[in-house]
Amino acid sequence: MVRILDNRAQDNVIPDGIRRVETSAREAADVCREVIENVRTRGDDALYEYTQRFDGVDLTRRGFVVGQDEIESADRNLDADMREALAHAIRNINRFHTAQLPSAEPMMEVEPGVWCGDRWTPIDSVCLYVPRGRGAFSSVMCMLGVPAVVAGVGRIVVCTPPGPDGRVDDATLVAAKLIGIDRIYRIGGAQAVAAIAFGTESIEPCVKIVGPGNVYVSATRHLLSDRIDPGPPAGPSESVVLCDAGADPNNAAWNLLIEAEHGENSCAVLVTHDESFARRVAEAVEVNMSKMSPQRQAFASQVLGENGGIVVTESLDASVAFVNAFAPEHLAIMSDRGDEIVMSIRNAGEILIGDYPIISLGNYAMGLNAILPTGGRAVTRSCVSVLDFLKRSSVGKVNRDGFKSISPVVSVMSQDEGFSAHHLAVENWA
Repeated sequence: MVRILDNRAQDNVIPDGIRRVETSAREAADVCREVIENVRTRGDDALYEYTQRFDGVDLTRRGFVVGQDEIESADRNLDADMREALAHAIRNINRFHTAQLPSAEPMMEVEPGVWCGDRWTPIDSVCLYVPRGRGAFSSVMCMLGVPAVVAGVGRIVVCTPPGPDGRVDDATLVAAKLIGIDRIYRIGGAQAVAAIAFGTESIEPCVKIVGPGNVYVSATRHLLSDRIDPGPPAGPSESVVLCDAGADPNNAAWNLLIEAEHGENSCAVLVTHDESFARRVAEAVEVNMSKMSPQRQAFASQVLGENGGIVVTESLDASVAFVNAFAPEHLAIMSDRGDEIVMSIRNAGEILIGDYPIISLGNYAMGLNAILPTGGRAVTRSCVSVLDFLKRSSVGKVNRDGFKSISPVVSVMSQDEGFSAHHLAVENWA
């Protein structure tokens, strides 16, 4: 049910058996090139065709734009408890992301008469991609929509695949309504990305797209990166649960299963330097898995038996080294030394510590953003934040005293680099 990989005598920090599923397969790129060209040249007709082919849904009568009547119908149909859960999560996400807004700092005087500063402005138009496959993801709508609105993006649209009946998930629509977003397109996959990049008869183009997607969505975004800002990469879910012997094996097992149940492409790993604890967690995984739905059991069993599992290291330092080398999307530290251990973590999209470092709390309700770098990209990338929906312009100002001070510097350096107008401009400025 769950592999235990002994890495104590190995040279590799990450055991060979731990693997991530490739998210940019050549086959997907080949399909996406065809989709891109057809959407570019044929517009809506291509979108209808691909939605029928890939999603099995005929939208020729419904169209792609979700009407206000459908949003209001979703609001009436949604369970009251679910609506309140969405509102609660949105409140926390809003509070945290509002605090991320850059302050309007005054320009700093770097030397007498020379000032430098930054001006932050929202991106003009952004598409939020909310995936839908084995489930619907209203939580993604919350995680993307709130920071986009907080940032003040000029035009926000949502692309999300339709269900078998051609409708958009009720909870996703209600989340959008609560956030204040009402431009929603029932379209997904490679064709959605192409439509947002080029525009069609029904869909207005945007300059950026943000949100997780499958291999075809990721490949299309990569192929169109010269046309549209593809946003931060987000592939299959992954997590590391770092434990010492003081953690509760049953709780650790549940934390391991949270990401393992996402799908067969996920990777979930528990790392510990206590072999006895590892075996108790493995036993708890088998017991806990029996309480899950059959579909999620199958996913978790495959992930923990093929992609992830439990890694036993020789020391806590070795476990920390594993985390930093793997650079996980989610990291849960289950130890009463969490405040200390977190200071050694350099590479992780999200780090949870404390008495309740439960990954699903971060996924939904804490206020943290759960759209995180995957595939080891946490080495250089960050979680989605308000800053993903803003851009920064440098602002400079020079008075006469500053000009007298720095113009000779410009003259000497530009002559050394061979640029005539650069030094002649400062030497001949009236």
